[in-house]
Amino acid sequence: MTAPSAPEGAVSTAHASATVNVRQFIDGARLSAFQLRTIALCFAIVALDGFDIAIVGFLAPHIRTEWSLSMVSLGPLFSAGLLGLMIGAFLCGPMADRMGRRRVLILSVAWFGAACVASAVAPSIGALIAFRFLTGLGLGGAMPNAITLTAEFSPSRRRGTLLTLMFCGFSLGSALGGVVTAYLIEHVGWRGVLVMGGALPIVLVPMLALLLPESVRYLATRQGTQARIVAILARIDRRSVQPGQHYVADEPEGPSSPVGQLFATRYRKGTLWLWLAFFCSLLLLYLMINWLPILVQRSGLSLKQASMLAGLLQGGGVVGAIVLGMLLDRFNAYAVVAGAYTLGAASVACLAAVSSPAAMAAAIFVTGFCVSGSQVCANVLASAFYPTSSRATGVAWALGIGRVGAIAGSVSGAFLLAAGWSNAALYLILIVPALAAALGIYCAGRFHAARKAAGDSDAVAQASSTDAERDLAEMDSSRP
Repeated sequence: MTAPSAPEGAVSTAHASATVNVRQFIDGARLSAFQLRTIALCFAIVALDGFDIAIVGFLAPHIRTEWSLSMVSLGPLFSAGLLGLMIGAFLCGPMADRMGRRRVLILSVAWFGAACVASAVAPSIGALIAFRFLTGLGLGGAMPNAITLTAEFSPSRRRGTLLTLMFCGFSLGSALGGVVTAYLIEHVGWRGVLVMGGALPIVLVPMLALLLPESVRYLATRQGTQARIVAILARIDRRSVQPGQHYVADEPEGPSSPVGQLFATRYRKGTLWLWLAFFCSLLLLYLMINWLPILVQRSGLSLKQASMLAGLLQGGGVVGAIVLGMLLDRFNAYAVVAGAYTLGAASVACLAAVSSPAAMAAAIFVTGFCVSGSQVCANVLASAFYPTSSRATGVAWALGIGRVGAIAGSVSGAFLLAAGWSNAALYLILIVPALAAALGIYCAGRFHAARKAAGDSDAVAQASSTDAERDLAEMDSSRP
């Protein structure tokens, strides 16, 4: 008689001592409330991250008026935070791959909250620039680790949707920066808005310390963590956790340095193409985030109207991230993102040709949908491009390179406007980085597909070799 089969998702007691791949465990289990809560906490982190990054662009006209600043002097204010973001990403990515995602993430949130509050009491533009740099250090560590933690708790079949929904927090926070500034600036001033931007993450820190788990995929690469892995996996699917099981990451060994793995033969070319995409995408995005309120104001609208209209950029990004994220799980992810960047180039070109508020609003929304939404999806692609041992570093360094582009966009915006460039001319030149981002994503996808095909071929060859060895052993044992 045939023994009755075990319930779906359960592990046979006879195999309780088996080695279990934590990635396969998560992929095979239903999405749990525990995972959704973890993703929600990461959503809150990136929402506050997006708010604190974006508000300086909405506050800039008011800061400029109070301190009688020139247009060019606003460039260092924008770029200081982005420089901090870049350095924070470069430092915190490798730290998270060595120390854990959770610890670095909580420290980063506490850091950028405290620095944002401190920036509210800056007595001069120089002091404000220094505080924005310090704020950027924390922001640069928070975002890539929130992306990595979400990716490592999401099942593969729904990773694109869950990651983009989580990262919508960033776009939502950035959009709220415009709304909050428009309605609160008259009551609390720009300093009060900064205080609020720093107080919220500080309040969030105790909740993160209590509720945020460490990545089981990270823990599986470390010694002496089996008890912690069991406790976390039991909260995902208790029925499938059996005594005596040993949990592993089951990934190929790479260079001991997480940074070195980015340049290993299997990843080098794809890394460089991803970096091109991130550089150009964030150059375009941050130039528009920081300067769009002023560009819209130059079109004849009031500061309040300009803030509200500019908020549509990130509003479109929220919708774009959700729609594109769902497409990632159904179609070729790299083709979806490359196509969206190409459409974004067309929408930026439309901004150069329209003049009515309604047409500007529509073009800004579509640009946000394509460019900001695609940047969210690019983070998803980066998180899936690298193994666990270097995933946080891969995401963080891609974002760090992107911050170099963001700094270039912020500074170049100041000089182009000071040099007398018209809105139309500035919009037209932005077609170039949009198309370059599309090219980078497309080529990274080509290398990812080639690497995966080579890996599958190696796995098949290894399996065939193992089968052949087993057959030979059986033949030998059957001989007299």
